[in-house]
Amino acid sequence: MNRNLSAVLLSLAICATRLHAQEMPSAFSLNLPMSRNGSGTSWKPDASPMYGYMLHTSGWMFMFHGDVFPRYNHQDLRGKGSRGGEKWDAPDMLMAMGQHKVATNGLFHFNIMLSTDALIAGGAGYPLLFQTGESWQNKPLVDRQHPHDLFSELSVSYAQALSPKTDVFVYLSYPGEPALGPVTFMHRPSAMFMPDAPISHHWADATHITFGVATAGIRYDNWRLEGSSFTGREPDEHRYDFDKPRFDSWSGRLSFNPAKDWALQVSHGYIKSPEALHPDENIHRTTASATYTTSLSPSSWLAATALWGQNKLTGQAPSNAALLEATFKLDKWAFYARGEWVQKSLEELNLGAEYGPEDDLMRIATATAGLTYDLFTCHHLTVAGGGQLSVYRSARRLQDLYGKTPLAGELYLHLYPERMR
Repeated sequence: MNRNLSAVLLSLAICATRLHAQEMPSAFSLNLPMSRNGSGTSWKPDASPMYGYMLHTSGWMFMFHGDVFPRYNHQDLRGKGSRGGEKWDAPDMLMAMGQHKVATNGLFHFNIMLSTDALIAGGAGYPLLFQTGESWQNKPLVDRQHPHDLFSELSVSYAQALSPKTDVFVYLSYPGEPALGPVTFMHRPSAMFMPDAPISHHWADATHITFGVATAGIRYDNWRLEGSSFTGREPDEHRYDFDKPRFDSWSGRLSFNPAKDWALQVSHGYIKSPEALHPDENIHRTTASATYTTSLSPSSWLAATALWGQNKLTGQAPSNAALLEATFKLDKWAFYARGEWVQKSLEELNLGAEYGPEDDLMRIATATAGLTYDLFTCHHLTVAGGGQLSVYRSARRLQDLYGKTPLAGELYLHLYPERMR
């Protein structure tokens, strides 16, 4: 029953009457297209493809979207290390959003995002070599991607157009996403067909589920400046409850879309005590990213993202991460690739003194390539089959644990809604 929850909910959305994407404006401006909506309050390129179902009734417009990846995941195909794992699971998310025009220049919007990750994969999440962040049963999660909370976003916002080129807005969420980092990986067109989180996730976009966010911003033309007060603590291991809002952290982000194919951002934030197991550690996080998306035909498009993130803990050298990913959708085929380079401390990797001082930074690199093929479409829901391979490279002192070049592979189905025209 739990395995099918997201698919059942997604099927319910299929009953909605679909409208063209241009009939629904951005969540934060009556004068921008809906295709600019990213995660939280972030921006994507206007040329981004949109997949979902729409319903228009009684002055309201609604949109439904989701992804489900039933799969087999093996993180050490050659058996050269002791840190890899294998698992059958189904990373997923389901979104519902709606908006209503208020008077002549106002816009009210709400977002709901759900995930059954914890129900399907369990509290320890899924195997992913060199991934770090959050905890399970009071132990740090290492070489595993934590599951997302059942309620991953519950937000409302209000935008007021001051002129065709100028808007102001406020965004309140519990949980939700502050103005920090690029569009979160699962919402980027360049990562749409990739089932895994990046191992640089906690250097760039890990604040996308935050229990308590208040953001305000102003747009002029294709520039926007916004700031947030939010809760720094990562979600706890109880994935079905609501954590305590603290509003003890802050962030600011400057976004610029110079053309319909581009979205650029720089951001900085102070995150107080993000990890429950290290409550005295605070992080200053800085990010920069560029996303390019272009439509090639009604059924083909190209998207790419380059990003950099840096975490600075008090008294320690800053650690950096870089990512480059791209997806090429060609009719029924999708080809994708992702490369990452990350610095992670021995403390982050939960390794003892025999490997060196806990603040030593280990350089980790990974490359992933994959492809999918749309098998069939039923009632506007597409079912695709796909697979990917990932190769990792780490510091020599870690090779007794991981092997010299660990190889990971996955086979999966991908359930997602039809592209909106």
